[in-house]
Amino acid sequence: MTSAPLAARLSIPSGPLFFPVTAFGPDGSLALDVYRAHVRAGVEAGGAAVFAVCGTGEFHAVTPEEFQACVAAAVEAADGRVPVIAGAGYGTALAVRYARLAAEAGADGLLAMPPYLVKAGQEGLVAHYRALAEATSLDVIVYQRDNAVFTPEAVVELAAHPKIVGFKDGLGDLDLMQRIVSTVRTAGHEDFLYFNGLPTAELTGLAYRGIGVSLYSSAVFCFAPDIAQAFHRALNTGDDKTANLLVDGFYRPFVELRNQGRGFAVALVKAGVRLGGQEVGAVRTPLHEPSEQQVKELAALIERGRALLEETGGSRDADLDGAQGAEAGA
Repeated sequence: MTSAPLAARLSIPSGPLFFPVTAFGPDGSLALDVYRAHVRAGVEAGGAAVFAVCGTGEFHAVTPEEFQACVAAAVEAADGRVPVIAGAGYGTALAVRYARLAAEAGADGLLAMPPYLVKAGQEGLVAHYRALAEATSLDVIVYQRDNAVFTPEAVVELAAHPKIVGFKDGLGDLDLMQRIVSTVRTAGHEDFLYFNGLPTAELTGLAYRGIGVSLYSSAVFCFAPDIAQAFHRALNTGDDKTANLLVDGFYRPFVELRNQGRGFAVALVKAGVRLGGQEVGAVRTPLHEPSEQQVKELAALIERGRALLEETGGSRDADLDGAQGAEAGA
């Protein structure tokens, strides 16, 4: 279980955080039955929470009506087994509208993404997220990235609001994050939650764990939950040998493939879901699909990752046998 207060209100169990892709049909419209099946499969595979219609779910590309329909479908598919956190974004007025639509759809919390385009000062950013929190009954996680970058003092102000319960970092500045964690802790908000929100967060998981950030979003969980679960287990049990093996053999090559195209943090993930047999459709413009060759490389990489799981499973069994033998000899 995660620490309070989010655990007390949202009851997130241990496991990778699941950010499902949004399913579209051949004509580009929502495919809600496919989406429900995708969410249901992720929950059954051990996803600790469903973050519906967020970055991986193409929040930018859906209408408010589609957003609410997807959140409701995610809530239905999760069926109370894990919490559902919905995206919210754009300017304050629209963010509040999305928050209310999410609440009506049955969501348990919000991931508040950056305001649209504008580069605001700290005072304006704090006012924006506080206004969002005050306009909804849902708990709010603030997402730092792009044009929403915070000073430690500003995060202290956010953490003081009773409905702002967490902070997700998509910037990747570990110096800044360490200062944020330390400053907020010193201010007395020891239960405030932090999330590693970088694309393919597993690549930096060991570094973030070093500053006390163990929660992270896992896009890989969408299409290879077995690999994502193995990494999560290794990271959280201190099995750095396995974690590094998966970083070296799967996650770093995946990131290198992902970096071949803008928007591939979504498009490549969606291609991976289709490789697994879930017909979730293509990404909506302005994103674009990876090439046939890139999809082939992704398929080969997934196979390689699963081969590594066989290796790590074998080594764990061998270590266990060795330990048992040593005990018997003693």
